[in-house]
Amino acid sequence: MKGLVLSGGKGTRLRPITHTAAKQLIPVANKPILFFVLDNLASAGVTDIGIVISPETGDAIRDAVGDGSSFGIDVTWIVQDSPRGLAHAVMVSRDFLGDSPFVMYLGDNLIETRIGSFVEDFERSTTSAMVLLKSVDNPSAFGIATVDEAGRLTRLIEKPSNPQSDLALVGVYFFKSAIHEAISVIEPSSRGELEITDAIQRLLDSGADVESRIITDWWLDTGKKDDLLAANTTVLETWCKGIVRGKVDASSRLVGRVDVGEGSVIRGSQVEGPVVIGRNCTVTDSHIGPFTSIGDGATIIDSHVRHAVLLESCTLSGVEQLTDSLIGRNATITRNGSDGAMRVSIGDDSYIET
Repeated sequence: MKGLVLSGGKGTRLRPITHTAAKQLIPVANKPILFFVLDNLASAGVTDIGIVISPETGDAIRDAVGDGSSFGIDVTWIVQDSPRGLAHAVMVSRDFLGDSPFVMYLGDNLIETRIGSFVEDFERSTTSAMVLLKSVDNPSAFGIATVDEAGRLTRLIEKPSNPQSDLALVGVYFFKSAIHEAISVIEPSSRGELEITDAIQRLLDSGADVESRIITDWWLDTGKKDDLLAANTTVLETWCKGIVRGKVDASSRLVGRVDVGEGSVIRGSQVEGPVVIGRNCTVTDSHIGPFTSIGDGATIIDSHVRHAVLLESCTLSGVEQLTDSLIGRNATITRNGSDGAMRVSIGDDSYIET
């Protein structure tokens, strides 16, 4: 089975960060979202992987993933000239996919569930497609499926105004070659995109079997700043181990699970986990609260931070309280005398002084 990872798009909902970075490379718990996807595929034995990229952010993703050897995978790069829908991404990947069965996985999708058992189920089956579903509180915001008692899909609707089900498409799909013919006959939706839900519905209308599996573990959307912060919280809560590889002086205190990367130094500070601090960071006379991720090379001086994602090489100095924030690479926030909490989302190389 092959893998197809969709890592195109412009990430408009995460601007300003995505003005200069691919949304799939934004870190959660200091690990790019895309890396979680590739690890999940590799652990399921799916190692021949095509990654669909856009002209705008493709080079950054190529540089981050390399030849795939660090993940134990072989990578084929596929350029989608513009974001014209998930089914269009499959269409432009046809040369790579051939007639092989494949799993399509959205590159900004975070699920706790390991997909190995689903890969095995699908390879043994004669079904044309299989989708992963999860019950959600706001079904109108997602592609929604209705299923029969045997777990077979009966209908798919993209973001219905009056949903007949609360089962959302998670963003992991399994297909046999029949999907290509279905895509070839669908028309662009009102959004001007070729929708994968329309292609799957075409399979259903033709009498093909389409199965589903419902996951109960967490599934995290990372499309907006608050979604990303919530994802960071969940991943830290689940996977932060509390390993100290750097130096913590005697006047500092670590509470709970705190990961401290190699070369990092904590002086005169209190850190309350779960927290991940990257490599070569300096934290001095500061208080780092729970659910914070600090990227490599960051400097934090005389500041109080909690529930935030700080990317590489950013600097905070004299910030009385920073919370619910996303700070870009090489960004700097300094404070000279003003009081009160700050909630910000700033892009790479930004500078704020208050």
